[in-house]
Amino acid sequence: MNQVVTKPDEKPSTRQGKRVRATRRRLLKAARELFAEKGIDLTTIDDITQRADVGKGTFYYHFTDKNEVIAELIRQVLSELIRLMEDRCAKAEDLPSLLESIIQVHIDFFSTRWEDFVLYYQGRADLKLKEGYSGLELPFIEYLESIETLVDSVVKQRLDKPLLRRIGCAVAGFLSGYYSFAVIASEDDDVDANLQSLRGILVSSMARFITGALRQEENNA
Repeated sequence: MNQVVTKPDEKPSTRQGKRVRATRRRLLKAARELFAEKGIDLTTIDDITQRADVGKGTFYYHFTDKNEVIAELIRQVLSELIRLMEDRCAKAEDLPSLLESIIQVHIDFFSTRWEDFVLYYQGRADLKLKEGYSGLELPFIEYLESIETLVDSVVKQRLDKPLLRRIGCAVAGFLSGYYSFAVIASEDDDVDANLQSLRGILVSSMARFITGALRQEENNA
């Protein structure tokens, strides 16, 4: 029986890879915490390396600049949010139930993840003001497209891409504004219970906006 020969450098290489990945995770964790504490703009690379307890050279081994860190964190957050949203909303059969499900997903996702909500909220604000960081666009486009696909699946008429994008942006805007207010206004952790009435208003408002947009599309056809 042939014996498997292990090259001398295989184990060290594996250990080195684990160390590299652990250091990258430490840098991302430090940045995530600091962005929530100080804001994206005010956090510096020095802040991140000090919090992660690594040198600046180590930072630049893993990332080109702060923009790349922001983009990676937002990509991770939105990828996870999209997966949860698509899974939980798959059985929605009409617009109100879909909107209820989308809202609940965001509440469940962000209720114990304040740092991630800061990334989501500040990232959206930067894009809206066209003063954002490079690399943010693609994750948010994928997030909007996920919302658009879900809305399209429960609306009976065919929707063109520009209208779907308007609807996707409107839903995302409603959600970020709603959750921001909910977090500030709530005196405890049960955001959904304390603001159930506001949630109903939000669903009605989003449904009216989408229905109005559909009617306008029909009239223009």
